[in-house]
Amino acid sequence: MKPVEKISENKRYTAVSVGKLSELMQHSLIHPVNKRIIEGKVFLKEPTGATGTEISFQSLPPHTELSYFHRHRKNEETYIFLHGTGLYQVDDDCFAVSEGSVVRVAPDGIRGINNTSDEPLIYIVVQSKENSLEEYSTADGERIAHNPQW
Repeated sequence: MKPVEKISENKRYTAVSVGKLSELMQHSLIHPVNKRIIEGKVFLKEPTGATGTEISFQSLPPHTELSYFHRHRKNEETYIFLHGTGLYQVDDDCFAVSEGSVVRVAPDGIRGINNTSDEPLIYIVVQSKENSLEEYSTADGERIAHNPQW
């Protein structure tokens, strides 16, 4: 199992690297519920110390599917596709996804993915509690005069 590399950290941030996207299959984990080994997936909540999101990278090999359909109790998920092509299904709706596609699924949406291509389907999943974002983007930001160190 390839570890997540810590780049830098202090009390206000943690920076990590999962490595090259082409090397995602080197990551693996044991699923906490069914205890099966999942290759090509890495979760980032614990390595980054995140408190409001779970982010994961996944590489689904050519002509394979996610091994199960699932839903959540509280968390919505946003899938951001970085490479490859496939089919995504939510409940009874099935549609094509490819590099640049973004899919948000409500907690109770039953979801699954199928890689229909000859190359890996690589994507990021951002999981957060549904309806928890109160302020966002510029409404939550504040510009600060600061001296860049680069």
